[in-house]
Amino acid sequence: MTNRPIANDRRIVVGVDGSTGSATALRWAIRQAERTGATVEAVSTWQNPAMSGYAIGWAPMAYDGDSLATIAEKTLTETVADVTAQHTTSVDIVTHVVQGHPAEILLHAANGADLLVVGSRGHGTFAGILLGSISQHCVQHAPCPVVVVPQDQPSR
Repeated sequence: MTNRPIANDRRIVVGVDGSTGSATALRWAIRQAERTGATVEAVSTWQNPAMSGYAIGWAPMAYDGDSLATIAEKTLTETVADVTAQHTTSVDIVTHVVQGHPAEILLHAANGADLLVVGSRGHGTFAGILLGSISQHCVQHAPCPVVVVPQDQPSR
């Protein structure tokens, strides 16, 4: 995992918000990158206010004294570490934490990418609906093909 510029022209962008769905999407993106020789670009976002868009009864893990950007970075780092610990890979994974609305940031990151991968549900307000608002927006507006990975995706 690295924050350095991407050297490979083949990119798979994946949205990571710390949810089970985003971890599943990251696993899928890594497997696809292994098949295609692409780099995985894992993107996480943050925005003020802190509770904007979170489901009722759910709050992000608190890290005393840390900024929202630091919390997003830790969440992204932990999710990538958890996923890669379960599956050894030689795929280059680049991480980015960007301030802004998740759909806008993912669409911007997807410019020039081979593929955009998102989970079907994340930590959004209506986490129980079939297709989350971020994934739906990405499907409708992405500049590249989009894969929406179901949360209960079996391992393959």
